[in-house]
Amino acid sequence: METQSKKPHHRHVHRAAHDQADHHAIEMAMTEHVSPSPIRFYFGGRTIEVGGVQTTRTLLDWLRENRHQTGTKEGCNEGDCGACTVVLGELDAQGQLQLHSINACLQFLPALDGKALFTVEDLAALAPAGAKGQPALHPAQQAMVECHGSQCGFCTPGIVMTLWDTYEQHLHDGTRPTRQELADKLSGNLCRCTGYRPILDAGQRMFDLPEARLKRQAVVDALKAIERGHALAYAAPRATPQGERIDHFHAPRTLDELAELRAAKPQARLLAGTTDIGLWVNKQFRDVGDLIYVGNVQEMKRIEERDGQLWIGAAATLEDAWRALVQRAPSLMDVWLRFASTPIRHSGTMGGNVANGSPIGDSAPILMALDASVQLRRGRAVRTLALPDLYLDYMKNALQEGEFVQAITVPLTAFGRQLRGYKISKRFDCDISAISAGMAIELAGDTVKSVRLAYGGMAGIVKRAARAEAVLTGQPWTQEAVHAAQQALAQDYAPMTDMRASSQYRLQVAQNLLQRLWLETRAVAPLAGHATSVFSVLPHTAVVA
Repeated sequence: METQSKKPHHRHVHRAAHDQADHHAIEMAMTEHVSPSPIRFYFGGRTIEVGGVQTTRTLLDWLRENRHQTGTKEGCNEGDCGACTVVLGELDAQGQLQLHSINACLQFLPALDGKALFTVEDLAALAPAGAKGQPALHPAQQAMVECHGSQCGFCTPGIVMTLWDTYEQHLHDGTRPTRQELADKLSGNLCRCTGYRPILDAGQRMFDLPEARLKRQAVVDALKAIERGHALAYAAPRATPQGERIDHFHAPRTLDELAELRAAKPQARLLAGTTDIGLWVNKQFRDVGDLIYVGNVQEMKRIEERDGQLWIGAAATLEDAWRALVQRAPSLMDVWLRFASTPIRHSGTMGGNVANGSPIGDSAPILMALDASVQLRRGRAVRTLALPDLYLDYMKNALQEGEFVQAITVPLTAFGRQLRGYKISKRFDCDISAISAGMAIELAGDTVKSVRLAYGGMAGIVKRAARAEAVLTGQPWTQEAVHAAQQALAQDYAPMTDMRASSQYRLQVAQNLLQRLWLETRAVAPLAGHATSVFSVLPHTAVVA
Protein backbone atom coordinates (compact mmCIF):
# COMPACT_ATOMS: atom_id res chain seq x y z
CA MET A 1 0.00 0.00 0.00
CA GLU A 2 1.34 3.43 -0.93
CA THR A 3 0.06 6.75 0.33
CA GLN A 4 0.43 9.99 -1.54
CA SER A 5 0.51 13.38 0.16
CA LYS A 6 -2.77 15.30 -0.07
CA LYS A 7 -1.00 18.61 -0.41
CA PRO A 8 -1.45 20.39 -3.77
CA HIS A 9 1.24 19.59 -6.32
CA HIS A 10 2.77 16.88 -4.13
CA ARG A 11 6.32 15.81 -4.89
CA HIS A 12 6.88 13.03 -2.38
CA VAL A 13 5.34 9.59 -1.96
CA HIS A 14 5.93 7.25 0.98
CA ARG A 15 6.35 3.63 0.02
CA ALA A 16 5.18 0.85 2.34
CA ALA A 17 5.07 -2.52 0.57
CA HIS A 18 4.78 -4.36 -2.73
CA ASP A 19 2.69 -7.44 -3.34
CA GLN A 20 4.48 -9.46 -6.04
CA ALA A 21 2.39 -12.62 -5.87
CA ASP A 22 2.06 -14.62 -9.07
CA HIS A 23 4.69 -12.47 -10.83
CA HIS A 24 2.43 -9.40 -10.74
CA ALA A 25 3.12 -6.27 -8.72
CA ILE A 26 -0.01 -4.40 -7.64
CA GLU A 27 0.58 -0.93 -6.32
CA MET A 28 -2.22 1.24 -4.96
CA ALA A 29 -2.14 4.94 -4.13
CA MET A 30 -4.92 6.71 -2.25
CA THR A 31 -5.87 10.38 -2.40
CA GLU A 32 -9.17 12.16 -2.52
CA HIS A 33 -8.87 12.54 -6.32
CA VAL A 34 -7.73 9.16 -7.60
CA SER A 35 -9.58 6.17 -8.93
CA PRO A 36 -8.71 2.52 -8.28
CA SER A 37 -8.75 1.87 -12.04
CA PRO A 38 -5.36 0.21 -12.70
CA ILE A 39 -2.98 0.62 -15.57
CA ARG A 40 -0.98 -2.35 -16.79
CA PHE A 41 2.41 -2.37 -18.46
CA TYR A 42 5.46 -4.59 -18.91
CA PHE A 43 8.27 -3.67 -16.54
CA GLY A 44 11.15 -5.55 -14.95
CA GLY A 45 10.49 -8.71 -16.93
CA ARG A 46 6.80 -9.03 -16.01
CA THR A 47 3.43 -7.34 -16.34
CA ILE A 48 2.62 -5.06 -13.43
CA GLU A 49 -0.49 -3.17 -12.39
CA VAL A 50 -0.49 0.29 -10.86
CA GLY A 51 -3.76 1.44 -9.36
CA GLY A 52 -4.94 4.74 -7.95
CA VAL A 53 -2.28 6.75 -9.76
CA GLN A 54 -2.62 10.51 -9.91
CA THR A 55 -3.32 11.78 -13.43
CA THR A 56 -0.14 13.85 -13.71
CA ARG A 57 2.23 11.57 -11.80
CA THR A 58 5.36 11.51 -13.94
CA LEU A 59 7.18 8.33 -14.78
CA LEU A 60 10.38 9.83 -13.37
CA ASP A 61 8.82 10.54 -9.96
CA TRP A 62 7.19 7.10 -9.86
CA LEU A 63 10.48 5.35 -10.63
CA ARG A 64 12.50 7.29 -8.08
CA GLU A 65 9.99 7.80 -5.29
CA ASN A 66 7.66 4.80 -5.54
CA ARG A 67 9.98 2.13 -6.91
CA HIS A 68 13.20 3.57 -5.45
CA GLN A 69 14.95 2.87 -8.75
CA THR A 70 17.21 5.90 -8.82
CA GLY A 71 19.36 5.00 -11.81
CA THR A 72 17.05 7.25 -13.84
CA LYS A 73 18.20 10.75 -12.89
CA GLU A 74 16.39 14.06 -12.55
CA GLY A 75 18.33 16.87 -14.15
CA CYS A 76 16.41 19.69 -15.81
CA ASN A 77 12.96 18.08 -15.38
CA GLU A 78 11.88 19.61 -18.70
CA GLY A 79 13.18 17.24 -21.37
CA ASP A 80 16.39 19.09 -22.24
CA CYS A 81 19.22 17.20 -20.54
CA GLY A 82 18.35 13.53 -21.13
CA ALA A 83 19.49 12.35 -17.68
CA CYS A 84 16.06 10.71 -17.26
CA THR A 85 16.11 8.84 -20.57
CA VAL A 86 14.27 5.51 -20.56
CA VAL A 87 13.03 3.31 -23.39
CA LEU A 88 9.42 2.45 -24.17
CA GLY A 89 8.24 -0.49 -26.25
CA GLU A 90 4.99 -0.60 -28.22
CA LEU A 91 3.44 -2.91 -30.77
CA ASP A 92 3.03 -1.45 -34.26
CA ALA A 93 0.16 -2.17 -36.66
CA GLN A 94 1.87 -5.43 -37.68
CA GLY A 95 2.28 -6.60 -34.08
CA GLN A 96 6.05 -5.99 -34.11
CA LEU A 97 7.83 -4.49 -31.11
CA GLN A 98 9.08 -0.95 -31.64
CA LEU A 99 11.45 0.62 -29.11
CA HIS A 100 12.04 4.34 -28.66
CA SER A 101 13.80 6.50 -26.10
CA ILE A 102 11.78 9.11 -24.18
CA ASN A 103 12.21 11.56 -21.32
CA ALA A 104 10.73 10.06 -18.15
CA CYS A 105 10.29 13.53 -16.63
CA LEU A 106 7.68 14.43 -19.27
CA GLN A 107 5.75 11.15 -19.39
CA PHE A 108 2.59 10.91 -17.28
CA LEU A 109 2.39 7.43 -15.79
CA PRO A 110 -1.18 6.64 -17.01
CA ALA A 111 0.09 6.93 -20.60
CA LEU A 112 2.21 3.79 -20.04
CA ASP A 113 -0.89 1.60 -20.08
CA GLY A 114 -0.31 -1.24 -22.57
CA LYS A 115 3.36 -0.42 -23.15
CA ALA A 116 6.71 -1.86 -22.08
CA LEU A 117 9.18 0.12 -19.97
CA PHE A 118 12.95 -0.39 -19.80
CA THR A 119 15.29 1.49 -17.47
CA VAL A 120 19.01 1.32 -16.82
CA GLU A 121 18.38 -1.17 -13.99
CA ASP A 122 16.99 -3.64 -16.55
CA LEU A 123 20.24 -3.92 -18.50
CA ALA A 124 21.94 -6.24 -16.02
CA ALA A 125 19.34 -8.92 -16.77
CA LEU A 126 20.08 -8.55 -20.50
CA ALA A 127 23.86 -8.62 -20.14
CA PRO A 128 26.16 -11.60 -20.75
CA ALA A 129 27.38 -13.32 -17.59
CA GLY A 130 30.12 -11.30 -15.91
CA ALA A 131 33.49 -12.63 -14.85
CA LYS A 132 33.65 -14.23 -11.41
CA GLY A 133 33.10 -11.59 -8.80
CA GLN A 134 32.39 -8.92 -11.41
CA PRO A 135 28.99 -7.39 -12.17
CA ALA A 136 27.41 -8.23 -15.50
CA LEU A 137 27.45 -5.26 -17.84
CA HIS A 138 25.51 -4.83 -21.04
CA PRO A 139 27.68 -4.02 -24.10
CA ALA A 140 26.39 -0.44 -24.01
CA GLN A 141 27.69 -0.14 -20.44
CA GLN A 142 30.90 -2.11 -20.96
CA ALA A 143 31.80 0.02 -23.97
CA MET A 144 31.36 3.20 -21.92
CA VAL A 145 33.79 1.75 -19.36
CA GLU A 146 36.36 0.69 -21.95
CA CYS A 147 36.19 3.97 -23.85
CA HIS A 148 36.23 6.17 -20.73
CA GLY A 149 32.87 7.66 -21.64
CA SER A 150 31.93 8.81 -18.15
CA GLN A 151 33.37 11.26 -15.61
CA CYS A 152 30.90 12.55 -13.01
CA GLY A 153 28.45 9.86 -14.16
CA PHE A 154 25.24 11.80 -13.62
CA CYS A 155 24.31 11.86 -17.29
CA THR A 156 25.66 8.34 -17.93
CA PRO A 157 22.47 6.28 -17.28
CA GLY A 158 20.52 8.37 -19.79
CA ILE A 159 23.31 8.10 -22.35
CA VAL A 160 23.50 4.35 -21.82
CA MET A 161 19.75 4.02 -22.45
CA THR A 162 20.06 5.98 -25.70
CA LEU A 163 22.92 3.71 -26.72
CA TRP A 164 20.89 0.62 -25.76
CA ASP A 165 17.96 1.84 -27.86
CA THR A 166 20.36 2.35 -30.78
CA TYR A 167 22.00 -1.03 -30.15
CA GLU A 168 18.68 -2.90 -30.23
CA GLN A 169 17.47 -1.08 -33.32
CA HIS A 170 20.58 -1.82 -35.34
CA LEU A 171 20.89 -5.42 -34.16
CA HIS A 172 17.28 -5.93 -35.21
CA ASP A 173 17.94 -4.32 -38.61
CA GLY A 174 21.28 -6.06 -39.11
CA THR A 175 23.14 -2.76 -39.55
CA ARG A 176 25.65 -0.60 -37.73
CA PRO A 177 25.15 3.12 -37.12
CA THR A 178 27.60 5.61 -38.54
CA ARG A 179 29.34 8.01 -36.19
CA GLN A 180 27.08 10.83 -37.36
CA GLU A 181 23.98 8.69 -36.77
CA LEU A 182 25.17 8.08 -33.22
CA ALA A 183 25.69 11.81 -32.74
CA ASP A 184 22.14 12.47 -33.98
CA LYS A 185 20.74 9.85 -31.61
CA LEU A 186 22.56 11.46 -28.68
CA SER A 187 21.27 14.97 -29.47
CA GLY A 188 18.94 14.74 -26.46
CA ASN A 189 21.62 13.71 -23.97
CA LEU A 190 23.63 16.55 -22.48
CA CYS A 191 27.10 15.68 -21.18
CA ARG A 192 28.73 18.57 -19.36
CA CYS A 193 32.14 17.11 -18.48
CA THR A 194 33.20 14.08 -20.52
CA GLY A 195 32.69 15.35 -24.06
CA TYR A 196 31.22 13.29 -26.84
CA ARG A 197 34.28 11.75 -28.52
CA PRO A 198 34.62 8.86 -26.04
CA ILE A 199 30.85 8.43 -25.92
CA LEU A 200 30.72 8.10 -29.70
CA ASP A 201 33.66 5.70 -29.46
CA ALA A 202 31.57 3.64 -27.04
CA GLY A 203 28.62 3.71 -29.41
CA GLN A 204 30.78 2.07 -32.06
CA ARG A 205 32.63 -0.23 -29.66
CA MET A 206 29.49 -1.81 -28.18
CA PHE A 207 28.82 -3.68 -31.43
CA ASP A 208 32.22 -5.42 -31.15
CA LEU A 209 31.46 -6.90 -27.73
CA PRO A 210 29.63 -10.19 -27.06
CA GLU A 211 26.06 -9.81 -28.24
CA ALA A 212 23.20 -9.28 -25.78
CA ARG A 213 19.81 -9.16 -27.47
CA LEU A 214 16.50 -8.39 -25.85
CA LYS A 215 14.14 -11.39 -25.91
CA ARG A 216 11.58 -9.54 -27.97
CA GLN A 217 9.03 -12.32 -28.24
CA ALA A 218 8.49 -12.41 -24.48
CA VAL A 219 7.75 -8.69 -24.52
CA VAL A 220 5.46 -9.05 -27.55
CA ASP A 221 3.52 -11.86 -25.86
CA ALA A 222 3.09 -9.79 -22.69
CA LEU A 223 1.86 -6.74 -24.60
CA LYS A 224 -0.56 -8.82 -26.64
CA ALA A 225 -1.96 -10.30 -23.43
CA ILE A 226 -2.47 -6.79 -22.05
CA GLU A 227 -4.14 -5.78 -25.30
CA ARG A 228 -6.54 -8.73 -25.12
CA GLY A 229 -7.55 -7.59 -21.67
CA HIS A 230 -8.11 -4.09 -23.00
CA ALA A 231 -10.25 -5.40 -25.83
CA LEU A 232 -12.51 -7.28 -23.41
CA ALA A 233 -12.89 -4.27 -21.16
CA TYR A 234 -13.48 -1.97 -24.12
CA ALA A 235 -16.22 -4.23 -25.49
CA ALA A 236 -18.14 -4.02 -22.20
CA PRO A 237 -21.23 -1.74 -22.19
CA ARG A 238 -20.55 1.80 -21.01
CA ALA A 239 -23.09 4.37 -19.95
CA THR A 240 -20.96 7.40 -20.82
CA PRO A 241 -18.37 8.12 -23.52
CA GLN A 242 -15.34 8.05 -21.27
CA GLY A 243 -13.13 5.42 -22.84
CA GLU A 244 -10.71 3.82 -20.41
CA ARG A 245 -10.54 6.16 -17.44
CA ILE A 246 -8.17 6.80 -14.57
CA ASP A 247 -9.56 9.65 -12.47
CA HIS A 248 -9.39 12.66 -14.84
CA PHE A 249 -7.40 10.73 -17.45
CA HIS A 250 -9.53 9.49 -20.37
CA ALA A 251 -8.04 7.20 -22.99
CA PRO A 252 -10.42 6.54 -25.93
CA ARG A 253 -9.34 3.82 -28.33
CA THR A 254 -11.15 4.78 -31.56
CA LEU A 255 -11.56 8.01 -33.48
CA ASP A 256 -15.33 7.94 -33.04
CA GLU A 257 -14.90 7.47 -29.30
CA LEU A 258 -12.50 10.40 -29.17
CA ALA A 259 -14.91 12.63 -31.09
CA GLU A 260 -17.80 11.68 -28.80
CA LEU A 261 -15.72 12.24 -25.68
CA ARG A 262 -14.38 15.56 -26.93
CA ALA A 263 -17.92 16.76 -27.62
CA ALA A 264 -19.00 15.69 -24.14
CA LYS A 265 -15.99 17.32 -22.46
CA PRO A 266 -15.04 20.34 -24.59
CA GLN A 267 -13.06 21.92 -21.74
CA ALA A 268 -10.81 18.90 -21.28
CA ARG A 269 -7.26 19.15 -22.60
CA LEU A 270 -6.10 16.83 -25.36
CA LEU A 271 -2.89 15.05 -24.43
CA ALA A 272 -0.51 13.37 -26.86
CA GLY A 273 3.22 13.34 -26.10
CA THR A 274 3.15 15.51 -22.94
CA THR A 275 6.11 17.52 -24.22
CA ASP A 276 4.21 20.76 -23.59
CA ILE A 277 1.63 19.94 -20.91
CA GLY A 278 4.33 18.13 -18.94
CA LEU A 279 6.12 21.47 -18.48
CA TRP A 280 2.92 23.09 -17.21
CA VAL A 281 2.92 20.52 -14.41
CA ASN A 282 6.66 20.27 -13.71
CA LYS A 283 7.56 23.95 -13.97
CA GLN A 284 4.35 25.91 -13.46
CA PHE A 285 2.61 23.47 -11.07
CA ARG A 286 -0.65 23.95 -12.95
CA ASP A 287 -3.79 21.92 -12.38
CA VAL A 288 -4.52 20.68 -15.89
CA GLY A 289 -7.94 19.22 -15.06
CA ASP A 290 -9.44 16.54 -17.28
CA LEU A 291 -7.10 15.05 -19.86
CA ILE A 292 -8.10 13.16 -23.01
CA TYR A 293 -5.17 11.03 -24.11
CA VAL A 294 -5.07 10.39 -27.88
CA GLY A 295 -2.10 8.00 -27.87
CA ASN A 296 -4.33 4.90 -27.98
CA VAL A 297 -6.30 6.03 -31.05
CA GLN A 298 -4.54 4.01 -33.74
CA GLU A 299 -6.45 5.69 -36.59
CA MET A 300 -4.86 9.01 -35.65
CA LYS A 301 -1.34 7.54 -35.66
CA ARG A 302 -1.47 6.47 -39.32
CA ILE A 303 0.57 8.09 -42.07
CA GLU A 304 -0.48 7.17 -45.60
CA GLU A 305 -1.22 8.50 -49.06
CA ARG A 306 -4.92 9.15 -49.69
CA ASP A 307 -6.51 10.71 -52.78
CA GLY A 308 -3.39 12.52 -53.92
CA GLN A 309 -2.45 13.68 -50.44
CA LEU A 310 -0.08 12.67 -47.68
CA TRP A 311 -2.36 12.06 -44.68
CA ILE A 312 -0.60 12.48 -41.33
CA GLY A 313 -2.72 11.50 -38.35
CA ALA A 314 -2.58 14.11 -35.61
CA ALA A 315 -1.32 11.52 -33.09
CA ALA A 316 1.58 10.36 -35.30
CA THR A 317 4.87 11.08 -33.56
CA LEU A 318 7.09 13.88 -34.76
CA GLU A 319 9.74 11.31 -35.66
CA ASP A 320 7.37 9.35 -37.89
CA ALA A 321 5.80 12.45 -39.43
CA TRP A 322 9.15 14.07 -40.25
CA ARG A 323 10.41 10.79 -41.69
CA ALA A 324 7.43 10.71 -44.05
CA LEU A 325 8.12 14.30 -45.18
CA VAL A 326 11.84 13.73 -45.67
CA GLN A 327 11.24 10.56 -47.68
CA ARG A 328 9.46 12.78 -50.19
CA ALA A 329 11.62 15.88 -49.75
CA PRO A 330 15.20 14.98 -48.70
CA SER A 331 16.10 18.68 -48.48
CA LEU A 332 14.14 18.80 -45.19
CA MET A 333 16.53 16.38 -43.47
CA ASP A 334 18.37 19.11 -41.56
CA VAL A 335 15.17 20.47 -40.03
CA TRP A 336 14.06 16.96 -39.06
CA LEU A 337 17.29 16.18 -37.21
CA ARG A 338 17.36 19.57 -35.50
CA PHE A 339 13.74 19.52 -34.36
CA ALA A 340 14.13 19.29 -30.56
CA SER A 341 15.84 15.95 -29.79
CA THR A 342 15.31 12.28 -30.49
CA PRO A 343 13.41 11.54 -27.23
CA ILE A 344 11.16 14.57 -27.74
CA ARG A 345 10.42 13.54 -31.33
CA HIS A 346 9.61 10.03 -30.11
CA SER A 347 6.99 11.45 -27.72
CA GLY A 348 5.61 14.63 -29.27
CA THR A 349 3.26 14.69 -32.24
CA MET A 350 3.15 16.87 -35.32
CA GLY A 351 -0.58 17.37 -34.74
CA GLY A 352 0.16 18.66 -31.25
CA ASN A 353 2.91 20.94 -32.54
CA VAL A 354 0.53 22.41 -35.10
CA ALA A 355 -2.48 22.69 -32.78
CA ASN A 356 -0.35 24.32 -30.08
CA GLY A 357 0.09 27.31 -32.39
CA SER A 358 3.43 28.48 -31.00
CA PRO A 359 4.88 31.29 -33.14
CA ILE A 360 8.26 29.54 -32.95
CA GLY A 361 7.04 26.02 -33.71
CA ASP A 362 9.20 24.42 -36.40
CA SER A 363 6.54 22.30 -38.11
CA ALA A 364 4.15 25.03 -39.24
CA PRO A 365 6.54 26.97 -41.55
CA ILE A 366 7.48 23.79 -43.40
CA LEU A 367 3.87 22.66 -43.68
CA MET A 368 2.75 26.07 -44.91
CA ALA A 369 5.41 25.93 -47.63
CA LEU A 370 3.85 22.59 -48.61
CA ASP A 371 0.30 24.05 -48.80
CA ALA A 372 -0.78 21.82 -45.92
CA SER A 373 -4.29 21.79 -44.51
CA VAL A 374 -5.72 20.51 -41.25
CA GLN A 375 -8.73 18.24 -40.90
CA LEU A 376 -10.85 19.43 -37.98
CA ARG A 377 -13.44 17.16 -36.43
CA ARG A 378 -16.38 17.95 -34.17
CA GLY A 379 -18.62 15.00 -33.40
CA ARG A 380 -19.16 13.38 -36.79
CA ALA A 381 -18.59 16.57 -38.79
CA VAL A 382 -15.22 17.04 -40.47
CA ARG A 383 -14.04 20.24 -42.14
CA THR A 384 -10.77 21.12 -43.84
CA LEU A 385 -8.95 24.37 -43.22
CA ALA A 386 -5.80 25.68 -44.90
CA LEU A 387 -3.11 25.75 -42.23
CA PRO A 388 -2.53 29.54 -42.36
CA ASP A 389 -6.23 30.04 -41.62
CA LEU A 390 -5.98 28.03 -38.40
CA TYR A 391 -3.99 30.76 -36.64
CA LEU A 392 -5.89 33.94 -35.77
CA ASP A 393 -3.57 35.67 -33.29
CA TYR A 394 -0.97 34.82 -30.68
CA MET A 395 -2.08 31.47 -29.17
CA LYS A 396 -5.56 31.91 -30.68
CA ASN A 397 -6.93 29.57 -33.33
CA ALA A 398 -10.06 28.89 -35.37
CA LEU A 399 -11.04 25.70 -33.52
CA GLN A 400 -14.65 25.62 -32.39
CA GLU A 401 -15.72 24.29 -29.00
CA GLY A 402 -15.48 20.51 -28.99
CA GLU A 403 -13.40 20.46 -32.18
CA PHE A 404 -9.95 18.91 -32.55
CA VAL A 405 -7.27 18.39 -35.19
CA GLN A 406 -7.80 14.97 -36.71
CA ALA A 407 -5.07 15.02 -39.34
CA ILE A 408 -2.70 17.12 -41.40
CA THR A 409 -2.85 16.73 -45.17
CA VAL A 410 -0.21 17.70 -47.73
CA PRO A 411 -0.87 17.59 -51.51
CA LEU A 412 1.62 15.22 -53.10
CA THR A 413 2.15 17.70 -55.93
CA ALA A 414 3.76 20.09 -53.42
CA PHE A 415 6.76 17.78 -53.19
CA GLY A 416 7.51 18.53 -56.84
CA ARG A 417 8.68 22.04 -55.94
CA GLN A 418 12.12 22.99 -54.74
CA LEU A 419 11.75 22.86 -50.96
CA ARG A 420 13.95 24.21 -48.20
CA GLY A 421 13.66 24.29 -44.43
CA TYR A 422 15.89 26.46 -42.26
CA LYS A 423 16.30 26.67 -38.49
CA ILE A 424 18.29 29.37 -36.68
CA SER A 425 19.02 28.83 -33.00
CA LYS A 426 21.78 29.44 -30.48
CA ARG A 427 22.61 25.73 -30.21
CA PHE A 428 22.82 23.52 -33.26
CA ASP A 429 21.05 20.60 -31.57
CA CYS A 430 18.11 20.48 -29.19
CA ASP A 431 17.25 24.18 -29.08
CA ILE A 432 14.23 26.42 -29.63
CA SER A 433 14.34 28.44 -32.83
CA ALA A 434 14.93 32.16 -32.89
CA ILE A 435 13.74 31.99 -36.50
CA SER A 436 12.54 29.12 -38.64
CA ALA A 437 11.53 29.15 -42.28
CA GLY A 438 9.82 26.92 -44.79
CA MET A 439 10.26 27.86 -48.45
CA ALA A 440 9.06 26.36 -51.71
CA ILE A 441 9.62 27.69 -55.20
CA GLU A 442 8.47 26.50 -58.61
CA LEU A 443 10.22 27.86 -61.68
CA ALA A 444 9.11 27.98 -65.29
CA GLY A 445 12.44 28.41 -67.03
CA ASP A 446 14.00 31.34 -65.19
CA THR A 447 10.64 32.79 -64.06
CA VAL A 448 9.07 32.30 -60.65
CA LYS A 449 5.82 30.43 -61.30
CA SER A 450 4.90 30.14 -57.61
CA VAL A 451 6.62 30.70 -54.29
CA ARG A 452 5.80 30.04 -50.64
CA LEU A 453 7.73 31.83 -47.89
CA ALA A 454 6.63 31.01 -44.33
CA TYR A 455 8.44 32.15 -41.20
CA GLY A 456 8.26 31.33 -37.51
CA GLY A 457 9.58 33.68 -34.85
CA MET A 458 8.75 36.76 -36.91
CA ALA A 459 5.25 37.52 -35.60
CA GLY A 460 2.70 36.45 -33.00
CA ILE A 461 1.83 33.53 -35.27
CA VAL A 462 3.59 31.55 -37.97
CA LYS A 463 2.53 33.15 -41.25
CA ARG A 464 3.49 33.52 -44.88
CA ALA A 465 5.28 36.56 -46.27
CA ALA A 466 2.47 37.66 -48.60
CA ARG A 467 4.16 40.85 -49.89
CA ALA A 468 7.50 39.18 -50.57
CA GLU A 469 5.72 36.34 -52.38
CA ALA A 470 3.82 38.85 -54.54
CA VAL A 471 7.04 40.67 -55.43
CA LEU A 472 8.63 37.45 -56.67
CA THR A 473 5.71 35.76 -58.45
CA GLY A 474 5.92 36.12 -62.21
CA GLN A 475 9.36 37.72 -62.08
CA PRO A 476 12.73 36.37 -63.25
CA TRP A 477 14.51 34.50 -60.46
CA THR A 478 17.44 36.91 -60.21
CA GLN A 479 19.49 38.62 -57.54
CA GLU A 480 17.55 41.84 -58.22
CA ALA A 481 14.24 40.10 -57.57
CA VAL A 482 15.61 38.68 -54.33
CA HIS A 483 16.68 42.16 -53.18
CA ALA A 484 13.17 43.47 -53.84
CA ALA A 485 11.62 40.58 -51.90
CA GLN A 486 14.01 41.19 -49.01
CA GLN A 487 12.77 44.75 -48.75
CA ALA A 488 9.18 43.53 -48.83
CA LEU A 489 9.85 41.29 -45.83
CA ALA A 490 10.14 44.43 -43.71
CA GLN A 491 6.50 45.15 -44.61
CA ASP A 492 5.38 41.57 -43.97
CA TYR A 493 6.81 41.36 -40.45
CA ALA A 494 7.59 43.52 -37.42
CA PRO A 495 9.36 40.97 -35.19
CA MET A 496 9.83 41.48 -31.47
CA THR A 497 12.97 41.47 -29.37
CA ASP A 498 13.22 38.79 -26.71
CA MET A 499 15.79 36.58 -25.00
CA ARG A 500 16.43 34.59 -28.18
CA ALA A 501 17.00 37.39 -30.67
CA SER A 502 16.51 41.08 -31.33
CA SER A 503 13.99 42.44 -33.80
CA GLN A 504 16.76 43.71 -36.09
CA TYR A 505 18.57 40.37 -36.02
CA ARG A 506 15.40 38.45 -36.87
CA LEU A 507 14.59 40.65 -39.86
CA GLN A 508 18.15 40.54 -41.19
CA VAL A 509 18.37 36.76 -40.85
CA ALA A 510 14.96 36.33 -42.51
CA GLN A 511 16.29 38.34 -45.44
CA ASN A 512 19.52 36.33 -45.47
CA LEU A 513 17.57 33.06 -45.62
CA LEU A 514 15.83 34.30 -48.75
CA GLN A 515 19.28 34.96 -50.22
CA ARG A 516 20.29 31.43 -49.24
CA LEU A 517 17.24 30.06 -51.04
CA TRP A 518 18.31 31.86 -54.19
CA LEU A 519 21.91 30.61 -53.90
CA GLU A 520 20.65 27.03 -53.66
CA THR A 521 18.06 27.24 -56.46
CA ARG A 522 19.40 29.77 -59.00
CA ALA A 523 19.65 28.59 -62.57
CA VAL A 524 23.42 29.16 -62.87
CA ALA A 525 25.77 27.27 -60.52
CA PRO A 526 23.32 26.60 -57.68
CA LEU A 527 25.00 25.68 -54.42
CA ALA A 528 24.38 22.24 -52.99
CA GLY A 529 22.56 22.23 -49.68
CA HIS A 530 25.61 20.99 -47.77
CA ALA A 531 27.67 23.88 -49.14
CA THR A 532 25.58 26.39 -47.19
CA SER A 533 25.50 24.44 -43.92
CA VAL A 534 27.79 24.56 -40.90
CA PHE A 535 29.34 21.26 -42.02
CA SER A 536 30.87 22.97 -45.06
CA VAL A 537 33.35 24.99 -42.99
CA LEU A 538 34.64 22.23 -40.71
CA PRO A 539 35.80 18.68 -41.38
CA HIS A 540 32.81 16.37 -40.95
CA THR A 541 34.61 14.34 -38.27
CA ALA A 542 35.41 17.46 -36.29
CA VAL A 543 31.73 18.33 -35.98
CA VAL A 544 30.77 15.02 -34.39
CA ALA A 545 33.94 14.49 -32.35
